[in-house]
Amino acid sequence: MTLRLYDTRAQQLRDFVPLDPENITMYVCGPTVQSGPHIGHVRAALSFDLLRRWLTHRFGRVTFVRNVTDIDDKVLANATDAEPWWALAYRMEQEFTAAYAGVGILPPTYEPRATASVPQMQELIATLIERGHAYAAPDGSGDVYFDVRSWPEYGSLTHQAIDDMEAAADADPRGKRNPQDFALWKGAKPTEQADAVWRSPWGAGRPGWHIECSAMSKRYLGAEFDIHGGGLDLRFPHHENELAQSTAAGDGFARYWVHNGLVTVDGQKMSKSLGNFTLAADVLKERDPLVVRYALAAAHYRSSLDLSESSWDEAEAALGRIRTFLERGRRLAAPGWSQYKEGLPTEFWDAMNDDLAVPRALAAIHSSVRSGNALLDAGKHDEAKQDVMDVLQMTRILGIDPTSPEWNPTGDDATASALDALVQEMIAQRAQARADKDWAAADRIRDAIAAAGITLEDSPAGTHWSIDG
Repeated sequence: MTLRLYDTRAQQLRDFVPLDPENITMYVCGPTVQSGPHIGHVRAALSFDLLRRWLTHRFGRVTFVRNVTDIDDKVLANATDAEPWWALAYRMEQEFTAAYAGVGILPPTYEPRATASVPQMQELIATLIERGHAYAAPDGSGDVYFDVRSWPEYGSLTHQAIDDMEAAADADPRGKRNPQDFALWKGAKPTEQADAVWRSPWGAGRPGWHIECSAMSKRYLGAEFDIHGGGLDLRFPHHENELAQSTAAGDGFARYWVHNGLVTVDGQKMSKSLGNFTLAADVLKERDPLVVRYALAAAHYRSSLDLSESSWDEAEAALGRIRTFLERGRRLAAPGWSQYKEGLPTEFWDAMNDDLAVPRALAAIHSSVRSGNALLDAGKHDEAKQDVMDVLQMTRILGIDPTSPEWNPTGDDATASALDALVQEMIAQRAQARADKDWAAADRIRDAIAAAGITLEDSPAGTHWSIDG
């Protein structure tokens, strides 16, 4: 089945046909690091982590670029005398990195900072001026604006007419020809930090927000690349402006536009400006990171996700069922995998190719769990091997294999070993009581183990214990 993705610009599902099937190219707008990440940021990054993993499975190689906006009005506003803007940006970047890693998001191939690509931004601005699509403010302020009326296709991403758009609020309107013109370069202001300034042909200043992604995507992926991703809230003005300035400069730019839905609270977008956000660090302190990953992935990437206590509980229960089956299957059906057939279940394959329908892919996983458990219950261990391996494959692609070492830190090895020794001793005592036909003693031992929340499972291979989940 051909992979289909919903293209925001086309407003429909499109067959994904890469520029180079040997190397899929993908650019995703990363964080503006004025403060720490909330759980909505993590959900956005996870959406594209899942897409990247599936593209890697399908095509083999993905060059994935996610930028860091480390110079911006908000970064400058949040800096203090004790912590300069660049130090704040670096510290916040580390918090984002930790949150992403905490839920198993793979690091990008390249993660450029805006401040490292200022020459490339200036080069792009100069090209736009030369081609008649940008102009320096006549008042000598050093501002440079994109002339939206010079580019007939402006508004093609979000299907808006210029006259219906609000005035661009990303820069001082001084020197603008049109209210909707947006800043490519911001002239230095005496009220801003003196070290947040670069020389330019138009005067000292710093880049606008939108120009950075156009410059960095071209620098790392070329003038045209496969996929541009980001949150729904970035469609306008950020992505609209990126598309306009890049194509006006003569670049093909992004061939597919993919946007993730937002995390909401009582129907409102979770955001720092509204003050209704939950910090990712707080969630990861309170919850199993794998549970967080599962819960954030459980809704389709394009849909809104309203998180509640039940979201975490449902994710934990679902993972418990997967974990129990895999542990049971490996124990009972592991000897010899000669009957295993390679390839993913059709339901999973079709779901992932249908605009990354992860909820249906998760349903396919649980279908294999139920099928495998039924076969194990019936003693058909050889037949269960296919389901065990299918579940392992599917969960590994989604990054949610609960038996993977990344989700099983070794810090509690001593505790686990001590518990195992105690339970194994009780199992041995129970086995001896049964051998002696002392059924009352055997039952007492089993009841004591059960009272501690531990389940015993007897099989021809021996007795296995697990903690009720």
